[in-house]
Amino acid sequence: MSHAAVFAVSLLAFALLALAMDRHQQDLFGRELEPRRSRALRIGGWAALLASLAIAVDAQGWSLGLVAWCGHISLSAGVVILALVAWERRKAR
Repeated sequence: MSHAAVFAVSLLAFALLALAMDRHQQDLFGRELEPRRSRALRIGGWAALLASLAIAVDAQGWSLGLVAWCGHISLSAGVVILALVAWERRKAR
């Protein structure tokens, strides 16, 4: 269960961090969000990354938790990147 929780929270974190970027806001919404919202998305993304680290370390300790966390954040970052690429290709049709 902890692996699913770490992955879900880290996926949310990278989605929030991607939405905090002007380029992705332009691609997804057709406009840039106001700086206050971008800052809130960025803070939420970093907070979610820290929360996923806390879940991993709590479940497996520092040694295995850090290793598992690195794997989960790598996978979730890749999923977010692939989703953004798929969105762009779908939009280009």
